[in-house]
Amino acid sequence: MLGWVGIGILIAAGLAIVIEAALAAFWGLAMAKRTMNLTERLKNEQAMIEADLEKLRLAMEETKRLWRPYRLTLRWLGHPLTIALLGSYRRRRMVR
Repeated sequence: MLGWVGIGILIAAGLAIVIEAALAAFWGLAMAKRTMNLTERLKNEQAMIEADLEKLRLAMEETKRLWRPYRLTLRWLGHPLTIALLGSYRRRRMVR
């Protein structure tokens, strides 16, 4: 009689292992499917980001091209001596 109890426990343990393996396989397949979907979404998002970066590069090049005629003027206006001179004029105007 005690021998049958041990065999019953062995069968129950074997069934538990088989059920756990089936659940692990099911969850693994579901995770693989979600991973593939996520990978596809990431590829699409990366392509969109690359397209946006290319648009930004083109816009920056166009901005540089449009500001090219004013480059010398902007360089002169940004010079420390020019800034000091304009500040001096502003202070003189405030005093009067």
